[in-house]
Amino acid sequence: MAADFKGKVALVAGGTRGAGRGIAVEIGAAGATVYVTGRTTRERQSEYGRPETIEETAEMVTAAGGRGIAVRVDHLEAAEVEALVARIRREEGRLDILVNDIWGGEKLTEWNKSAWEHSLEKGLHMLRLAIDTHLITAHYALPLMIERPGGLLVELTDGTAEYNATHYRLNPYYDLVKTGVIRMAWAHAKDLAPHGAMAVALTPGWMRSEMMLDAYQVREENWREAAKVQPHFVISETPRFTGRAVAALAADPDRARWNGQSLSSGGLAKIYGFNDLDGSRPDCWRYMDEVMEAGKEADATGYR
Repeated sequence: MAADFKGKVALVAGGTRGAGRGIAVEIGAAGATVYVTGRTTRERQSEYGRPETIEETAEMVTAAGGRGIAVRVDHLEAAEVEALVARIRREEGRLDILVNDIWGGEKLTEWNKSAWEHSLEKGLHMLRLAIDTHLITAHYALPLMIERPGGLLVELTDGTAEYNATHYRLNPYYDLVKTGVIRMAWAHAKDLAPHGAMAVALTPGWMRSEMMLDAYQVREENWREAAKVQPHFVISETPRFTGRAVAALAADPDRARWNGQSLSSGGLAKIYGFNDLDGSRPDCWRYMDEVMEAGKEADATGYR
């Protein structure tokens, strides 16, 4: 279904790059006003040291047909989040979509390490970045969102509830973060339902974020070259695929049926009929279970 978000207001918290950027652009393409937050601006970088900025994302939103507004916010700082929501109330008077895509743990994660081996400082900071930021943002933003019926909260995570329930995510901190966000969405759903609003947890598949492409030393134009290093990268998808999942969900007048559920970009693509930018429809989590985890040779035939 074609999304029409003219007059709608969205906040994409953590929209500097990756899924947040893809979501902001796709919501903008449907005509929404999108507030894009993050810590990296053209004048000031975060500790990531990455070139992507919130201004760049906001400009992409506007170019796509919406209105992008970049606001530098550290979502661990409650006062900054409170000021952000006060600004949205003052300027727009409403909030229809809240996307919690704040993360920041890529440089903190130590894979395949037990709790006593993993850096305690890095692990606890990861929990703060991925859990506390989402709760702080929800605390201030949801009261504005529930003032009108139909509000949608999307909590971004990694892995579906079904996948994460049976697979250890390679260290206790990361495992707790990604399963915790799913439970958080379920809890928010219980609180939002009486107000005519809803919450879901949403996971991308193996996403070709800017950082992932750099890790494999490829660009979007030649991303398949990365399969020479990691053959299962053949199932990967663009951040815009997740954006299209959010846009399709938000445009569905019967979306309340998903309240509290764990969803995936590939799963929603089957239901709503959207494709990735290249016209394919990757079904990553089924592939992960049936091919990668099963130890089979990489082959995306039948999965995209």
